[in-house]
Amino acid sequence: MRVYVPLTLSGLAAVHGAGEIGPGPLTAYAVTPGLREWYVSDDIEELEYAALTRAASASLRLIAGRPDETRRRVVVALDVPDGAVTADPDRVQDASSLGEVRVADAVALSKAAAVHVDADGAEEDVAAAAAALGTADRGDDDARSTVDGAEDHELLWFGIQEIPGLIA
Repeated sequence: MRVYVPLTLSGLAAVHGAGEIGPGPLTAYAVTPGLREWYVSDDIEELEYAALTRAASASLRLIAGRPDETRRRVVVALDVPDGAVTADPDRVQDASSLGEVRVADAVALSKAAAVHVDADGAEEDVAAAAAALGTADRGDDDARSTVDGAEDHELLWFGIQEIPGLIA
């Protein structure tokens, strides 16, 4: 199963140094029955993109909680055995947790299929979105628009061998 783990650039550096993403359990995003129902699509590529987008939003939340963090969202795509992933049954109906899963144990970085990171040009919008996140969560439409501005930036694809250049 492909899962998408939200990180920050400093988190990616730590993962690279350790050689694994962990310790478990890890919060990740995947194509779950709830995500399928919400997105109303049978196209696996569209559904995986939706899971990636959910992970990018979670990365933004990590960034918002860390004022010194580089303002670039990071998501690592991992391939893990189906049995290593569970959904929280108490949160299945919670719209904020669509696609959210738990990976039981740490996963070797060598299992990563790719790393997705914002381009340098997204930093200003990601910074504004991180600052506006709390207000957006309270229902402010202008703040929600600011958060959406970060979501307008597509994450770039990198192979795991490119991580040293990303964290340098």
